[in-house]
Amino acid sequence: MTTFIQHLHSYWAYLVVIALFIASINPIIGLIQKREYKPKDFRIALITLIITHTQFLIGLVLFFVSPMNQWFSDTPVKEIMKDPTLRLYNVEHPITMILAIGALTVGYSKHKKKRISNAKLKSLAIGYSIAFLLVLSRIPWSNWLD
Repeated sequence: MTTFIQHLHSYWAYLVVIALFIASINPIIGLIQKREYKPKDFRIALITLIITHTQFLIGLVLFFVSPMNQWFSDTPVKEIMKDPTLRLYNVEHPITMILAIGALTVGYSKHKKKRISNAKLKSLAIGYSIAFLLVLSRIPWSNWLD
């Protein structure tokens, strides 16, 4: 079961990165071109929001069942923080991904309240770009690309 969840989390991450890239670039291009906010922009933002939140839920399950998680074992926090791999999987990755989900959700929520196309696109561009950069910063690249 744990192996299935790990594989699902790893492969779904490709979809997350692609969706976040598209959802980050789309409003930036819209701002540069000074175009109106379209239903396509809403769909891209919503689909990306759903994909990333699904990944977060998969990751949350994985956090509690993974053997890499040392919080519920006899390993002292001091040892977790000394080991770069354990620190990445137990502290850095989860916290950064929570921040990314937060930035994404705030960007999406703020854009819905705006009335002007430029403001809508700007909210999406900022929130989704921050989320994209945060996700890229804490993907465990050495394991992910194997």
